[in-house]
Amino acid sequence: MGKFIGEVQPAVKKETRRVAVMTAVGIVIMWAVFAVLHIAVPESVPFDYTVILGGLAGGLIAVLNFFLMGLMVQSAAAAADEDAARTKVRASYSQRLLLQMLWVIAAIVAPCFQFAAGIVPLFLPSLGIKLTGIFKKSQ
Repeated sequence: MGKFIGEVQPAVKKETRRVAVMTAVGIVIMWAVFAVLHIAVPESVPFDYTVILGGLAGGLIAVLNFFLMGLMVQSAAAAADEDAARTKVRASYSQRLLLQMLWVIAAIVAPCFQFAAGIVPLFLPSLGIKLTGIFKKSQ
């Protein structure tokens, strides 16, 4: 495992750390929204271990997806053949999409996860990156 992590380019490590922090912040905000909604309408919105587990597992899948995308970009950039790089990009996209679809199914089916709390974190990396871009442009 140490050798594998050593082969990851510093930019991939840095961006993955940044996305992990943004995702964690988003999950904490999501939990706060769940808590407030639970106080307002406890019969409709749960706030229990399923919300916490859903957020943690969904966040892990979201960050893993971003990391795998970074590895794919790193690998495709190093490929000498453009067709081979294109094939790697397509295969990686399909595999990462499958990973997310399997997680969504698990979040909906498994009773240990609150489905919305498990699915919302999948959108947090993209949202965080877009918000970062907006605020960096305005400075």
